[in-house]
Amino acid sequence: MKRSAKLFALTLVLGLLSVPISAVANYEDEDQPHMQAALDALKQAEHHLQEAKHDKGGHRAKALAATREAIKHVEEGMKFADKDDHKK
Repeated sequence: MKRSAKLFALTLVLGLLSVPISAVANYEDEDQPHMQAALDALKQAEHHLQEAKHDKGGHRAKALAATREAIKHVEEGMKFADKDDHKK
C-alpha cells in the first residue's frame, strides 16, 4: 500500500510539473484557483497514466483509478462550494 501511495504522489507531482504556466494562470473559476489548479494537475496526471507503458504490477491501474476518484471529488467539492457558497 505504501508503494501505491508513493506512486500516486509521484504521478501527481509529475502532472503538476507538466502543466504549462499559461494553463495555471487561466483558471476557469477564479473564486477557487487552488481547486482549479489541483483539478488541472489531476487531469494531466490522468493523461500521463493512460499513456504510460505497462501496468507496473497493477500499480498504474490503481493510480489511474485513484486519480479519477480524486478528479471526481475535486469537481464535486467545487460544485458544492459554488452551489452553497461555502468557499472555504
